[in-house]
Amino acid sequence: MLNIHSHTTFLNLKALTFPPISLSHKNLSLPFSLHFCNYTSDSTSVAVSYLINTFNFTPKFASKLCSTYKVCFKTTQNPDLVLNFFRNNGFSETQLRNIISKAPWLLSCDPFIRVVPKFEFLLSKGASKSDIVNIVSKNPMVLSPSLENHIFPTYELLYRLLQSDKTTIACVIINPHLLSDYSVPQNITLLLQNGLTDTSIALLLRRQSRITSTNTRCMLKLVEELKDLGFNPSTITFAIALEAKLTVNKPLWEEKVGAFKKWGWSDEDVMVAFRLQPQCMLASIDKINLVMSFWVNQLGWDVLPLAKKPSIFSNNLEKRIIPRARVVQYLLKKGLRKKNASLTYPFGVSEELFVDKFIKRYKEESSYLLKLYEEKPDLAYTTDRNCM
Repeated sequence: MLNIHSHTTFLNLKALTFPPISLSHKNLSLPFSLHFCNYTSDSTSVAVSYLINTFNFTPKFASKLCSTYKVCFKTTQNPDLVLNFFRNNGFSETQLRNIISKAPWLLSCDPFIRVVPKFEFLLSKGASKSDIVNIVSKNPMVLSPSLENHIFPTYELLYRLLQSDKTTIACVIINPHLLSDYSVPQNITLLLQNGLTDTSIALLLRRQSRITSTNTRCMLKLVEELKDLGFNPSTITFAIALEAKLTVNKPLWEEKVGAFKKWGWSDEDVMVAFRLQPQCMLASIDKINLVMSFWVNQLGWDVLPLAKKPSIFSNNLEKRIIPRARVVQYLLKKGLRKKNASLTYPFGVSEELFVDKFIKRYKEESSYLLKLYEEKPDLAYTTDRNCM
């Protein structure tokens, strides 16, 4: 049960039942009206004073909030009721101050109508009270949309993709905008209509891609761009490429292209790498420079083959690249590996296969190779952020 007021121990709520929601909703209702009383100078003055006295907001900020959100009330009875509800359900004063600074209209709402049903809905899906505190504190606007017209169908759509309440609630906790942003169901529907699989979209949701902060027009433009580049929407690779495009803005994208070109790649090499392993564009510029610097300055190897094996930029330099490079260098030096053999292949295989193929295979040298492989790397060149 949820507490509602300092003079009422618990909310006496009957178990809520939820009507089936169709995924075919085309028109999602807008958030409830924020006009809860006649907007007069007296009611506004009371609201401004309340914000100043309760939350220590500056007069200027309190006035701006009331003006922007049309917050007004003639007495403090309802705001006190709202705040007591939140306090009795685990919200701290700091969290309340943050919530009201973003959603001051909550002070004017009827919590039984506007808030309690949404809390009960989240509880029914497996969220704990502390989870709800976390969700609302991160994004108070999750309490704004209509429960029936937006939150229900959006949750159902997320559940279809993520396939469990546990996973869906976990994603909502990490990104509460999933339930409040109207672009979410629109973007998901757009991706489904363009051939992305449920699995691919679920991957984007779990990886916190910017589905919630990209308008549908921009999303469609990115999807069309990736199709033109030859990506197949039905593959996971398309989803990762879309994640890269959503995550890396245009100036940063150009910086990353410049970082690759600085080490000898052409524009075409960058595009080849992106088509093969789009996650290479998710690597930081520091990571790009560190890997390239190690490959060129420490190993003395040609960087062009990396364009055809760009997954290396997703590997851990200290735990994977450096240890394996030491083994490969030794094998080359001893003539145990052909000089024309792929230099990138050893970095893409599994741990078990690498040990079998590049260490245990050479029985007379295996003890030394294992020592090389397990030796802690010299970090001098892995911490040089200039990499030049």
